[in-house]
Amino acid sequence: MGKITGFLEIDRQDRSYKPASDRIRNYKEFVIPLGEEKTREQAARCMDCGIPYCHSGCPVNNQIPDFNDLVYHDDWKRAFHNLQSTNNFPEFTGRICPAPCEASCTLNLIDKPVTIKTIECAIIDRAWEEGWVKPEPPKFKTGKKVAVVGSGPAGLAAAQQLARAGHDVHLYEKNAKAGGLLRYGIPDFKMEKHYIDRRIEQMKAEGVTFHCNVHIGVDKKAEELTKEYDAVILSGGSEHPRDLPIEGRDLHGIHFAMNFLPQQNRRVSEEPLDNVEPILAGGKHVVVIGGGDTGSDCIGTSRRQGALSITQLEIMPKPPVMENKLLTWPDWPLKLRTSSSQQEGAEREFAVMTQKFTGEDGQVKKLHCVHVDENMKPIAGTEFELKADLVLLAMGFVHPVHEGMLEELGVELDPRGNVAADTIRYKASREKIFTCGDMRRGQSLVVWAIREGRQCACEVDLALMGKSDLPR
Repeated sequence: MGKITGFLEIDRQDRSYKPASDRIRNYKEFVIPLGEEKTREQAARCMDCGIPYCHSGCPVNNQIPDFNDLVYHDDWKRAFHNLQSTNNFPEFTGRICPAPCEASCTLNLIDKPVTIKTIECAIIDRAWEEGWVKPEPPKFKTGKKVAVVGSGPAGLAAAQQLARAGHDVHLYEKNAKAGGLLRYGIPDFKMEKHYIDRRIEQMKAEGVTFHCNVHIGVDKKAEELTKEYDAVILSGGSEHPRDLPIEGRDLHGIHFAMNFLPQQNRRVSEEPLDNVEPILAGGKHVVVIGGGDTGSDCIGTSRRQGALSITQLEIMPKPPVMENKLLTWPDWPLKLRTSSSQQEGAEREFAVMTQKFTGEDGQVKKLHCVHVDENMKPIAGTEFELKADLVLLAMGFVHPVHEGMLEELGVELDPRGNVAADTIRYKASREKIFTCGDMRRGQSLVVWAIREGRQCACEVDLALMGKSDLPR
């Protein structure tokens, strides 16, 4: 514990944002770092609890009080080594993780948790600046070959761990560049893509071979992997979106969020759109259906494209502004949150069900909605209409895509449609095949994906070698 009375003497201070009027003019990150001295002060607020409840909120098992103490004592390099021992990609989590660790912080009982996410991001950013992040190639090769399908955070973490263990790792990605949803789902204003690029270069130097523009089950048969490799990890994510099959769904101008967001990311990176229909919000009345992070990303992107108006609909009731700490802490609380994109300008409506779409000449023009009660039953007399030129469906994902790879492999699925495997062995129903991340657990957070990728890598190493030194 760096400063025993730090939490009493120092107020919580977090990173700030550039003004909305400035940041919506481009797709660059707009978070303003605290700076070294302010970050050290915030690290001094850590209470070094006898029971570090922040650990219960951190899926990747970060040793949070330890790196807080090291930062306070100005030992940034040791803080970096501590952080990278549990988290392969702190620059990702330090930008896009919702920070369940802060919700679990003891100081959150008074709504002033330690700025753990900010400190984590400061550590890894300084590590890159100082040149401390280097490739870690294995000292020996095992002679075993492993295929990883899907280069999102789970696949990247699994591939990096297995390469460092000495295996010949080949990572397959259906898109032109690696990164999965990190690259094609997360807008650049939340995380710029050069952070992914430099990690890929590090992994190449560690022995990972990347095969992009190779869609397993389409461009290459899945069964070929089971013949060519000693183990196969399925980490292709949960990409089957939840649809809204109501009257008028076939009208032009209604799109899934994950058809909209990747297009803009490709524009920013000057990647070809492959002759797909452009989906643009400029000069349009936009309605986003779905109140989660993906919906928020649609708002921020639509605002930057020049939407005339943006309305976000959520079928769930409006959550309380404050949670009941004694009931929820240290678990993740249900409470009203306002994202940076929502702050940039969007009307938010809660407890709303869309009943049908109507349009003119095949183009959507209106949503016909109604308010619902706590059982999601329509309330008579609360019907209303919304003008809409573009509707973005951001209602989450139900399970991985079954067509192609999964059907060809014939692996068992769980009742929710995910690839069936437990968190002990991460073993699918077929020999040689393992699975992790959203493909196994369903739609989740980047921290859970990294955790599962690391744990799955350990189990693959154990299965191939009979023992493993990889951390879980």
